Amino acid sequence: MFENLGDMNKMLESLQENAKKLEAELESKRFSVKSGGGMVEVVANGKGEIVDISIDDSLLEDKDSLQILLIGAINDAYKMVEQNKQASALGALGGLNPFGAN
Repeated sequence: MFENLGDMNKMLESLQENAKKLEAELESKRFSVKSGGGMVEVVANGKGEIVDISIDDSLLEDKDSLQILLIGAINDAYKMVEQNKQASALGALGGLNPFGAN
């Protein structure tokens, strides 16, 4: 498969560089999710870190509703981030499926 260890090292270095670029791209992306008709907004970066939360003042007196809307928005943001990570990883592989499925 590899002519020598030098070829394998070059390939590994290339993969590491691509992984670093991908991580930087993910960190700079933003995913915004609204819940409750826009009463709660959660913003996550591509790494899955919540970077901002906006809550309508009317919810501050309704703790139960606020908790439900926050949980829903955070879960939706997490799903968006995970889908983006998968798509980005497949794109970085150039469409190759490492698992051999077509």
